[in-house]
Amino acid sequence: MGSVYKPVSITQRLTSSPLYITVYILLVLLGNVGNVIVIGVVGESILRDPGVVRSSDVILVNMALSNLMVSLVRNTVVMVSDLVIEIFLNRDLCHFMMGIWVWLRSANVWSTFFLSAFHFQTLRRVAPPVVKLHGPRGPPSSLILGLILIWSLNFIYAIPAFIFSKNGGENSTETLMLVSSTTRPLMGCIWDFPTAYSGLAFAASSMVMHESIPIFLMNFTNLGSLLTLFAHGRVRNSNKIQDAPVISRIPAETRAAKVIMALNILFIASWGTNIISVNYFNYNRGSSTEFLLIVARFANMSFIALSPIVLAVGHRRLRAFIKSLLLWTEKLHG
Repeated sequence: MGSVYKPVSITQRLTSSPLYITVYILLVLLGNVGNVIVIGVVGESILRDPGVVRSSDVILVNMALSNLMVSLVRNTVVMVSDLVIEIFLNRDLCHFMMGIWVWLRSANVWSTFFLSAFHFQTLRRVAPPVVKLHGPRGPPSSLILGLILIWSLNFIYAIPAFIFSKNGGENSTETLMLVSSTTRPLMGCIWDFPTAYSGLAFAASSMVMHESIPIFLMNFTNLGSLLTLFAHGRVRNSNKIQDAPVISRIPAETRAAKVIMALNILFIASWGTNIISVNYFNYNRGSSTEFLLIVARFANMSFIALSPIVLAVGHRRLRAFIKSLLLWTEKLHG
């Protein structure tokens, strides 16, 4: 009896192509290196003058830190598992890693939203903010409280992942996926809810809390920031206020709002693609499932890889650092 020939699928050809591997590695490296640069450059300015701390810099460092942790603990591990060697964890390590993945991914979503929310709140409160000329200025307590709540509440949300997960075998398949965790069994770790209904309930709550609500709030706060700046720009142009030096900050605040809007668009595009792909798996299981999970994998990495580039366009210190780095590289090769 002759052997039966199984045609190679488009997905299999795609994942074995040099272009796929190159883009895959490039996105992961951009996520690691880019966010390290953001943390180093912006964090150095915070440490250099702790008496005058810009709240926006603290939020940027927090977002870049959450990006880096997701990139190292999740995206880098996925890349190594895909391209180098496949690792299988025991049950206890799967409990731990699934909880960490859910915690970091969920905190990353809200850390990204916090940037646009804080900018919107600042413009609404003081539109734009008045700078104190005397006395130490540290980050406000509301900012510190907000960051603590982001990490602590998302850790509480991730507790079920520490419990309802297990290790599978080499041929194990996932029956339920969450945007906030993995797009397929990773290192043999899969979900293990008591019933299918409890698993779908957790997935549905995840879709609402970490997908729908943050995206809606990002759009709302960023649109609110742009409308506030537009209103104050009209006041400035009408010359009705002569003694308001804060209005002169509107161009800088407008540039900041545009950068935040670009980050939001990038986030919504990558996160939205991931949502469609994962929920197609959970509720449809059609012929495009395998391909869409590959799309979800790249969508997971795209925001983390590209957000440092967007930040570099709008952040003066990051631009200066990159220019100096390029000049140094040019001299080195010259």
